[in-house]
Amino acid sequence: MLHRIIKARHAQALGALLLGAVIAVGGGAGLAQAEALKPYKDRLFRYKKIHETLYGGDFLVVEYSKQRDLRDRDEVDERRVYGNYVSYKPKRSRGSGELQANGRTINYMGTGKWKGGAKAIVIYIHGQGGNRFQGMNDVSFGGNFNRIQNLMVRNGGAYLTVDIKNFGKSGTADVAALIQYQKQLSPGAKVVVACGSMGGIICWNLVKNGNYASLINGIMLLGSPKDPNFLNSSGLRRNVPIYMGQGTLDRVYNWEDQANFYKQIKNRAPNYPIRFTLFDTGTHGTPIRMTDWRLVLNWMLG
Repeated sequence: MLHRIIKARHAQALGALLLGAVIAVGGGAGLAQAEALKPYKDRLFRYKKIHETLYGGDFLVVEYSKQRDLRDRDEVDERRVYGNYVSYKPKRSRGSGELQANGRTINYMGTGKWKGGAKAIVIYIHGQGGNRFQGMNDVSFGGNFNRIQNLMVRNGGAYLTVDIKNFGKSGTADVAALIQYQKQLSPGAKVVVACGSMGGIICWNLVKNGNYASLINGIMLLGSPKDPNFLNSSGLRRNVPIYMGQGTLDRVYNWEDQANFYKQIKNRAPNYPIRFTLFDTGTHGTPIRMTDWRLVLNWMLG
């Protein structure tokens, strides 16, 4: 079956890696859930073709077409998406902020109810070489950052991005301080932290730390590295929902390593709320471009 749905160079590896996954215990993506976020441009951003569904729906193999999902979507490849993919409504509430914490100034941006009263909060952490402006770019990555902004603005939520200067303990502490501050402004809000590429180190650090993990309701790893230390941490018992998105042609973090790590978590804790989306022929940046924010967040927030 798998050899028909995965490119020949990946089929054998995925088949061996996920042997038995079809009957493995999973969270069940098909189960009815409350929808925290209402639809927004779903026709444009939903997955056009799902090759395979494994682990009770928690592991998806999604077709990525460079022609359809990049060249036909972008007016200027990887620079500017066509206008029908975006709405500039979030600009009305967009602004910059500074937070003094840990003896440092933390620079961030927000849109929606980022000054208080949010029903839900999503914070994006950039990777190496990035900054807070990346996650606020309306037209890059196929307009997917504009979509998450609109989803939060139109559903009474807040979306924030933050400058990260260190991906170790100090960077993690700064993100935690921003989360704590936002929780003060919006006490009832659930918080999801989405991490791109190397920013995933911070996401893993958050779920491994008991004090930090209590502040969040999910992490999203978009082309990020695995963290073997998570398997032996108390985080495995906290059940903070985890999403992992990976491209099969990612030359920074090998997809087989990431998928095998997913399997290790499932073997250790079969009922752990973790989902994996593998974008067939996708590259390092594909999960940021292609991840269906609404699908993932409705699972975590619902």
